Amino acid sequence: MHGHSFKVEIHIEGEVDETVGWVYDHKRISEAMKPLMEQMDHSYLNDIPGLESPTIEIMAAWFWRKLEKDLPGLCEIVIYETPTARCSFKGEF
Repeated sequence: MHGHSFKVEIHIEGEVDETVGWVYDHKRISEAMKPLMEQMDHSYLNDIPGLESPTIEIMAAWFWRKLEKDLPGLCEIVIYETPTARCSFKGEF
């Protein structure tokens, strides 16, 4: 058994709120991701329901299902396994 480090990008789309000058508060994304990262950090991913075969493609879809209700405007999740190996998921599997 060996470990991996992953980079996860969460992409949100929407209209810029003119009163604050942004589309989304990044704190909202961080709060939605926190319990997922805590669940995965230093864990055997195969033991997490939905990640029994934890390829980056399956992981991206898993993140989508977990985040879509809490992050309106979610449009893409990108997971990097290495600097050059990545998967982009846009909500359809």
